[in-house]
Amino acid sequence: VQLQASGGGSVQPGGSLRLSCEASGFTLDDYTIGWFHQAPGKEREAVSCISASGGSTYYADSVKGRFTISRDIAKKVVFLQMNSLRSDDTAVYYCAAALGLIASTVSDPGRYAHWGQGTQVTVYS
Repeated sequence: VQLQASGGGSVQPGGSLRLSCEASGFTLDDYTIGWFHQAPGKEREAVSCISASGGSTYYADSVKGRFTISRDIAKKVVFLQMNSLRSDDTAVYYCAAALGLIASTVSDPGRYAHWGQGTQVTVYS
């Protein structure tokens, strides 16, 4: 199982970025995929997750209405569209994969066994 995150960059407040998480060695419809972020000095926390079936999604309260998670099963890519970016979105963003998660556990980073490398998102004014 391998994950490759990309798409980070530097934008001004109000700007947009789309992160991509390319999966290899497994099929997306077997795993829950989560996007997490970690700012300097802070714990890693869930931003958004999509269930193995694709029928359920999770969003942190801070990103609801601004971020959208989606996936392309055929291309084995999970996207995180980030709009209306704010300075407090600045962090390293990671994607992760987990088997067999239930809804109440998808936001717990400790439940994810497989992680990609991070991609930096910086929102500056």
